[in-house]
Amino acid sequence: MVATIGILGGGQLARMLAIAGAPLGHKFLVVDNAEDACAGQVAPLLQADWRDFGPLQGFADQIDVATFDFENVPAETAEWLTTHTRVFPNPAALSVSQDRLLEKTLFAEIGLETPEFSAVDSIQDLRQAVDKVSLPAVLKTRRLGYDGKGQFILRQHSDIDAAWEKLGGVPLILEAFVNFESEISVVAVRSRSGEFRHYPLTRNWHQNAVLSASLAPIVVDEEIQRRAVARARALAERLDYVGVFALELFVCDGQLLGNEMAPRVHNSGHWTIEGTACSQFENHVRAVLGLPLGDTQALGHSVMLNWIGELPDATPILAEARGHWHDYGKAARPGRKIGHATLCADSAEELIERLQRVGRALDREAQVQPVIDVLMNR
Repeated sequence: MVATIGILGGGQLARMLAIAGAPLGHKFLVVDNAEDACAGQVAPLLQADWRDFGPLQGFADQIDVATFDFENVPAETAEWLTTHTRVFPNPAALSVSQDRLLEKTLFAEIGLETPEFSAVDSIQDLRQAVDKVSLPAVLKTRRLGYDGKGQFILRQHSDIDAAWEKLGGVPLILEAFVNFESEISVVAVRSRSGEFRHYPLTRNWHQNAVLSASLAPIVVDEEIQRRAVARARALAERLDYVGVFALELFVCDGQLLGNEMAPRVHNSGHWTIEGTACSQFENHVRAVLGLPLGDTQALGHSVMLNWIGELPDATPILAEARGHWHDYGKAARPGRKIGHATLCADSAEELIERLQRVGRALDREAQVQPVIDVLMNR
């Protein structure tokens, strides 16, 4: 039976969901408040405000199930949709991920340690939180921040007033600054029947707080691997989660610290499109439709390179065996994710060689060298 999946949000994630779901024979309808949202290039697009329930009623009437392209859809919209159609992941999971304080509290409840944190609602709260958490620390908005937005790093007490002036007036959270060894993510999927699968652990690098590169699979201590997957499973079960999600973790002195959860397909899982038999996007479609989940094992070694602001020349990527190019169809803009590339190989040595050639050809040595260093020290 052909189903129509409604996606709230029309960015590149919705675009890749629609592309992945089409071979399964299903249809998509995307709703976004921007008329030029890039998912509209591959699926029908309805322009509507998130709180305009007139057009959203028309959206709900045409779909069999709803899901999300990003986590900042208003919780009341998600709740409203549940009275009209099935919604996966559920609004409770969405609400938790929208509030960093609720998110960190949930992490603690499932046994996942976190950097020390404290709620901040006033300048007095901030001063007390600094005394509790100590410096350096990161002041963040509890809601709506992503890719480094809505954050201020406090390095000394004289930063308190400036931090409050920039971010004060909304609920905040102060988190201890972590000098982590690496940042990893668990991209996992849980079906409507409770089946749980995870992709290999992925290591991530950032530039200016935006994901720059992801490598998978990575070699980590078996205990780190076990704990990371166990915490992801516990999180999914606690939330009765359906679909793909990412759990971002810091590795520090053999300890795992919870950073964030993303209740959707995730940038650090883009490598799975070519690097696994069943990508995160296809598995999300399978999960929300109640279909069996696909294989999540890695097909060799993969690196995803993010393109921020502008696209480089695709030729060096496409010249490589198992080099793959993804243009999101978005206008270039500083700080905007507009595409990515994936390089795959059967061995770490082959992947190193491909990365070296691409880095030289695109003048991206600084982006690829940290990945090469990890591959060489396996």
